[in-house]
Amino acid sequence: MTAQSPAKPAPFSRSDYKTLGLAALGGALEIYDFIIFVFFALTLSQLFFPPEMPEWLRLLQSFGIFVTGYLARPLGGILMAHFADKLGRKKVFSLSILMMALPCLLIGIMPTYAQIGYFAPLLLLALRILQGAAVGGEVPSAWVFVAEHAPAGHRGYALGFLQAGLTFGYLIGALTATFLAQVFTPAEILDYAWRYPFLLGGVFGVIGVYLRRWLSETPVFMAMEAQREARVELPLRTVLREHRLAMLPAMLLTCVLTSAVVVFVVITPTMMQKTFGMTASHTFALSALGIVFLNIGCVIAGLLVDRIGAWRTVMLYSLLLPLGVGVLYGCLISAGDWVGVAYALAGLACGVVGAVPSVMVGLFPARIRVSGISFTYNIAYAAWASITPLLLIGLMPWSPWICVMFCAVMGVVGLLTAAYFGSRMPRTGPCQVAGTA
Repeated sequence: MTAQSPAKPAPFSRSDYKTLGLAALGGALEIYDFIIFVFFALTLSQLFFPPEMPEWLRLLQSFGIFVTGYLARPLGGILMAHFADKLGRKKVFSLSILMMALPCLLIGIMPTYAQIGYFAPLLLLALRILQGAAVGGEVPSAWVFVAEHAPAGHRGYALGFLQAGLTFGYLIGALTATFLAQVFTPAEILDYAWRYPFLLGGVFGVIGVYLRRWLSETPVFMAMEAQREARVELPLRTVLREHRLAMLPAMLLTCVLTSAVVVFVVITPTMMQKTFGMTASHTFALSALGIVFLNIGCVIAGLLVDRIGAWRTVMLYSLLLPLGVGVLYGCLISAGDWVGVAYALAGLACGVVGAVPSVMVGLFPARIRVSGISFTYNIAYAAWASITPLLLIGLMPWSPWICVMFCAVMGVVGLLTAAYFGSRMPRTGPCQVAGTA
């Protein structure tokens, strides 16, 4: 990969578009397998826990199993990142989707509490742990894979497009849930139709594995292999010993990204039903609309990264995040007629999801890049995503504005992190083979 002048960035070739498209599509299918659980959290809470248990406690335990998938991310991510830095990005990139799809398929055929008692939630918990380990390896590997393939001057767009692909998995989940809510009655969904989206996830996994057969190893890793630079004895040890300075901004910005996803994709659809009294079909339709604009927001953020830089783009979207979420919840609380428009604006304002990866891939050199990103991203994501949904659901009765206040705090964190570290961190470009961050 040849360095390009900033004035004349290399254009995307047909091969670049193919790589980006296949990576984004495979990521979308894998994220669908992971996120479909949350769209049926209310249903699963009735199927996998004792009927005499209070409804709020069943829902809380259902979300507890969901967030356990986040807690499993660090272990799976660290192990898979080690082999990505040692053996190649492509191999791990392909393995992760298979690890995600198999548990999704098993959830679709497993017995419920009525059939096997407490073994049902325990088995569900084990399968979510496997899915968490898989997604822990998927996201950092995908970021590095795409960044190291993309031409100079277009890496922000490539990563923004990839994030749009990953969040497209949320959209597939929302559309699937919307379709089921319209075709089946609530009783039919509770009886048997809830299994269909999980079985579909197994099919998606087979498709994803097939698609990734056509991807090629990144030029950066092949260059490291040629120079024997990929043979770091233990990549994570190198990260902890030589790149501690890069870990703090990486973790803080991961918390900002996580907050946007949790509030927009995980919490808000559930609260629209439980707190604001919307029907499931209406909620899923609005959620799908919002995710479409989240996809668009990620691409716009990527384009801005190429134009004004990653750190400045993160600063901008740290300001927009609480504004967008504030408009959405203001409309929900006032029962206004513009909820769809507000959801779309909030999706665009969550573009920080598309900007943060460009910062992350520049913080670590190529020889330990996947390990550096995976360790910081998964540790922070696991801690933050496991606490945040339970905290926000628990505080929602106290104030319906709690999600807005939370996003305001995280916006300040993102703004201060980008302002402070943006001028202090050395740059390590995604195509750089050696060097320090």
